[in-house]
Amino acid sequence: MHTPNIPLVLGSTSVYRRELLARLGLSFSVDKPEVDETPHPNESPRALSLRLAKAKAQAVASRHPHAVVIGSDQVADLNGKPLGKPGTHAKAVAQLQSMRGQTVFFHTALAVVCQDTGFECSDIATIRVVFRNLSDDEIERYLQREQPYDCAGSAKSEGLGIALLETIESDDPTALIGLPLIRTCQLLRDAGVQIP
Repeated sequence: MHTPNIPLVLGSTSVYRRELLARLGLSFSVDKPEVDETPHPNESPRALSLRLAKAKAQAVASRHPHAVVIGSDQVADLNGKPLGKPGTHAKAVAQLQSMRGQTVFFHTALAVVCQDTGFECSDIATIRVVFRNLSDDEIERYLQREQPYDCAGSAKSEGLGIALLETIESDDPTALIGLPLIRTCQLLRDAGVQIP
């Protein structure tokens, strides 16, 4: 049973994950995980997202051993190749051009760790997204308005990015935004956090 004196820490600086976790009405703090996100040679996008989610949770848990720590990571997967956060306008243009008319899988991994109790569990939500056959003008207008340079695959679906898509298939609807809340609730309950 979660009690107020057991801290909950989100191991992420993502404003999107912070907003999603806040929906659960839990008190939590945020700590930057500072993990190298470079893919390993021949690492699949799915494996990369899971490895990074675990690494983030463990890195933050090492500084907060009494807390229940949440780590999460999202990697876009285009034909088996990872697409991360573009960071720049030019990279975002290239990402969106490569995804037009394509099916892209967004792997959103989650890890929950508590060093004191020895709890460690992870899960992953995969979202299947079909992009419209976007024109260069549509891509440019979208990027000028949304500037999604901190979003995996440049796709900010909770904003104007929804207009880029034909379909979304997921069993955990918030996963595409960056934190699968259905799975988060389950793992937090397993760790002893009371929700609601």
